Amino acid sequence: MTNAFATRFSFLLLLPLTFLTISLTTVAARAQNRLYNPIPIPASNEISDTLTQNDIPTGEGGFARDYTIDLSGGDQVAIDLISESFDTIVTLLASDGSTVAENDDGPDGTTNSLLFARITETGKYIIRVRAFGETGGGQFNLKVTRLRPI
Repeated sequence: MTNAFATRFSFLLLLPLTFLTISLTTVAARAQNRLYNPIPIPASNEISDTLTQNDIPTGEGGFARDYTIDLSGGDQVAIDLISESFDTIVTLLASDGSTVAENDDGPDGTTNSLLFARITETGKYIIRVRAFGETGGGQFNLKVTRLRPI
């Protein structure tokens, strides 16, 4: 009688544990899908958006928002990031995650960012918008201009 009891008891424990494992795996998979999903830059190469605490934590007390753009080798780009709500930083990242270029404050003496970069390899790039330190977030305008030689 003890063997039969142990078998039934094991089965009763195994069933809830299986459901718990499946539930936790499903929740983790859903969270992973929301975790990182960069936004494609529209054909106009301009976007108005808002940086919030729901974006990517930077580890420095602030948050970042990522955008994808396809660039070709030989392209020269100017990336202009303007906000009256926070001190901007713009970073251009290669597909392997390495930093191509970064700018904190533009040449006009404001806290807006203006980044110039020459692209050496064709591929998908990430433009990262973030606030300097813990300066928060808010509305911003991002514009990418492909510079053409005269």
